[in-house]
Amino acid sequence: MKTIAVTAWALALLAPVALAGEIYGKVSFNGAAVGEGATVAARCGAKAYPAVKTDRTGTYNLVVAETGRCTLTVTHQGKTATVDVASYEDAAQADIVLETKDGQLTARRR
Repeated sequence: MKTIAVTAWALALLAPVALAGEIYGKVSFNGAAVGEGATVAARCGAKAYPAVKTDRTGTYNLVVAETGRCTLTVTHQGKTATVDVASYEDAAQADIVLETKDGQLTARRR
């Protein structure tokens, strides 16, 4: 009986994670990966998610609770740009291309 209670408790803790959406991808700038140190944050509806850093390959991974329209804010070399993406119950890939136009950082999906 104790095993069943522990299993039920563990499943209850994992349930919110299983229902969460995931947004992941690579960030590039001038045709190459941004590398470590760029950050990607998300806002989905009224809820904001803290920024995560890209790894050495420019890859990021965010877990969000909501599905639907989200705005990602990418910060690279002290400048920020935003791009809209959709979050689903399953993982959604959103590769981001950063460019500089008229001194401003811009972002678009690849």
